[in-house]
Amino acid sequence: MLFNKCAPLGRNQPSLAVGTLFPHKCHPIDIVGNVWYGRMMSNKPAIQSFNPDQIRIINNAVTMAEELVSNHFKMSANQWLRPKYDVKTLADLSPNEIVDGPFAQIIRYQGQRKGSCLGSESYDFYKICLQDHTILAALTAKAEMSLMPFSLYIIAHELIHIVRFSKFLQNFDANPDEKLNEERRVHTLTHQILAEVSLLGIADVLKFYHQWHEPIEGLRGP
Repeated sequence: MLFNKCAPLGRNQPSLAVGTLFPHKCHPIDIVGNVWYGRMMSNKPAIQSFNPDQIRIINNAVTMAEELVSNHFKMSANQWLRPKYDVKTLADLSPNEIVDGPFAQIIRYQGQRKGSCLGSESYDFYKICLQDHTILAALTAKAEMSLMPFSLYIIAHELIHIVRFSKFLQNFDANPDEKLNEERRVHTLTHQILAEVSLLGIADVLKFYHQWHEPIEGLRGP
């Protein structure tokens, strides 16, 4: 379903330090076929969101993830995708961006400069929707993990997806089997990047995700 009317995305919480939506851009939403994974919650009771201290941790994780991923892909400041993605927590998500299950999901928006109706001037804009409630529930269940290394893994993982979409290494609209294969490829890349990081608690997070990065024949992509 395509909403043709451009409307700015809400910002009812201090922005994360990444991918600011500039006022001259707008992003009509194509819901169908533009969610990388996840399913909308059938009902939306009051759910737990990050507090201000946790938001500061998420900001630090975003900054660190950006640097690690850009270094891995050898991307310069001009090549980095800052104008073409954003990271949002629960307070800034619309109802259709809140899902049950995943720790985050990527939604692709169609961006276009204000006043332009030319299709050639449109571009893909990716929104990383962090699911505070699911992340916090996992941390409650796994007392050995903490928010900084866990959110670093999640955000780095999603940024790798976006780099691969933007470099045409992976089709956003892939079939379910290929999406599963891509998940394993990206988990492997995430593990490789974070295994070299000196950060308290990162080993516990890598152990948590271990089953996803084990080499599986046929899944070694570019």
